[in-house]
Amino acid sequence: MAEAHITPPRLTLRRITKIYPGCVANDSIDLNIEPAEIHALLGENGAGKSTLMKVIYGLVKPDQGEVLWDGMPVEIKDPAQARKLGIGMVFQHFSLFETLTVTENIALALGDDAGDLPSLAKRIREVSEKYGMALNPDREIHTLSVGERQRVEIVRCLVQPIKLLILDEPTSVLTPQEVETLFVTLRKLAEEGCSILFISHKLDEVRALCHNATILRAGKVSGECKPADESSQSIARMMVGDDTPISTDYPKVLREEPFLQVSGLNRVSDDPFGTDLHNISFSVNAGEILGIAGVAGNGQEELLGALSGEDQVENHDAIHFPHGAVGHLSPRERRAAGMAFVPEERLGRGAVPDMSLKDNALLTGFLTGLVNRGMIAHGKTRDFAKQIIERYKVKTSGTEAHAESLSGGNLQKFIIGREIMQNPKLLIAAHPTWGVDIGAATAIHKALIELRDKGAAILVVSEDIDELFQISDRIGAICHGRISPIKPTPDTTINEVGRWMAGDFAEVEIKA
Repeated sequence: MAEAHITPPRLTLRRITKIYPGCVANDSIDLNIEPAEIHALLGENGAGKSTLMKVIYGLVKPDQGEVLWDGMPVEIKDPAQARKLGIGMVFQHFSLFETLTVTENIALALGDDAGDLPSLAKRIREVSEKYGMALNPDREIHTLSVGERQRVEIVRCLVQPIKLLILDEPTSVLTPQEVETLFVTLRKLAEEGCSILFISHKLDEVRALCHNATILRAGKVSGECKPADESSQSIARMMVGDDTPISTDYPKVLREEPFLQVSGLNRVSDDPFGTDLHNISFSVNAGEILGIAGVAGNGQEELLGALSGEDQVENHDAIHFPHGAVGHLSPRERRAAGMAFVPEERLGRGAVPDMSLKDNALLTGFLTGLVNRGMIAHGKTRDFAKQIIERYKVKTSGTEAHAESLSGGNLQKFIIGREIMQNPKLLIAAHPTWGVDIGAATAIHKALIELRDKGAAILVVSEDIDELFQISDRIGAICHGRISPIKPTPDTTINEVGRWMAGDFAEVEIKA
């Protein structure tokens, strides 16, 4: 009797270890991904996910361990070799040239494999239509939405023979409707035999999409499961352990005392690829969190610049604090009036990379008694930084550690803590938990709620619609530089806010 043929896993990792100075990023990791399988790779920031992805894609060489491809040992030396094997990767941060067309961008990525541009454009059109991600190969990137730009990155992988597609946080910049479309595409790819490695912090999506999951913690495999058989809470416990709070159920409040009032705000963007603001009007009440959702590139950057004072507006009366118009005030003057600000970009705007945490604490905390007659009170500044680190459980070697030495989640906790500990009357926070693991996100959310309950007005601008529904008392969206209706969060739905994010502001009145 002939033996049954057993198909080997598409990808096998055996005892993969990668050590950096002072850090074991991957510690003897085993992983199997079968043909046609959608496999989730989960874990907190710093758990080792990024390093493992880079090993698979040839960006990092492991110190120990073995990689098998279709059952055969391989050494993936660089991304070009990975692509020849049939491995494609879509990074969280897109690498696209704004002024080039879809075809030209994909040709640059493919190098010698691109062929002539007309033939490549035809392949792009055919592949994108086949998988429900229609693209016009001749459009320039700056004319595309964020969802369409992600399609470009995925199609770049699909125009070549693909056996394993790696997706890093692919839904973080998409509307709920775009997520549904993406999942249809991924399921079709899997049905055709393509394996997918799916990295995400959104556990509900993992449970809906993925067949199996591997969970990393502190560089080691801490668990494996079938996500559909688990709850989001049980998966989160495998990620963070038993000691980290993961509750995100916060009561909603309604307030009626505005602190920030924005009325008829218009602004032409300084960026040729930016978004103009059109008649923006809303208010943020003392003691509430107002959430503004939106896909990146729809005017968030311009709105935040106008509110923070970094970008001046012509109509000074368009922005009001309780004492009057502030549209003419500088960022420093607005901070003196009670505002604190958490920018979107952590390194470079939220913190200076090569400066110590002590000095970074001084950057915005100087109005809280850290400077006296032009002289820095170094002891008070050091104590302030130390209090932030201790209160917000920032993992660092101390106050003299450089900002760039911290993980993204820990640096975000430091920046959020620095602003909150100044007891602002108004906090404006952009993407407060972007790229942050569930443990750090819970800590940040708790801090925002505590500040709200002390009476502060809080505006949170985020692409994460789930986050906004968790913490916002009222919610709206921004699209093409215009603001949607603002509603109490319990009075709307994720689908309605998703439509607002896509520019559909029409409200349907349901009559009894």
